[in-house]
Amino acid sequence: MTATTTATRFRKYTVAGIAIAGAAAAAATLAPTPAHAAPVHEAKPAAVSVAHGKKADANDVQAKEAAKVAKLVEQGKKKHGDDLDGWIRTALDVMHAEHIPGSYQGIHKNIIRESGGNPTAQNNWDINAQKGVPSKGLLQVIQPTFDTYHVKGTKDSLTDPVANIVAACNYAADRYGSMDHVDSAY
Repeated sequence: MTATTTATRFRKYTVAGIAIAGAAAAAATLAPTPAHAAPVHEAKPAAVSVAHGKKADANDVQAKEAAKVAKLVEQGKKKHGDDLDGWIRTALDVMHAEHIPGSYQGIHKNIIRESGGNPTAQNNWDINAQKGVPSKGLLQVIQPTFDTYHVKGTKDSLTDPVANIVAACNYAADRYGSMDHVDSAY
């Protein structure tokens, strides 16, 4: 993670700022703005391979990172189960490995508010749905936001529970510092 990424991640709204900006935050409903279009989870710079004595390109590094995340997801399903509790705990394993902040409590409260724990929930009435881009999944993410904040190695599916949680938390970290700071539509 670069110093710029770290600085960007922590240059967020304060809790008081979120309360003041509540209406604007609700209107955003997970749509990235130009100022926040870069995801927190960025590609790692090229690394030097000690074993082979050659410089690995960015694609190799990204592929290794994605494989590591995919392994965490696979292990998480076995370790934590394939239900809401398990999806959150698996997502937290991935988030920890990828330096995306968030807590079980913060994720759970937002899932219950957004989808009632239904990974196939879809909002067909808000402004995004009216524009043809409905919010979907546990944390009600729209496709453009998912595409921007998706963490490689999780499934490339908006309604996959773990991928949805991780992408939404990645977005929330970029916008608010953490999913823990989200208390309404975001």
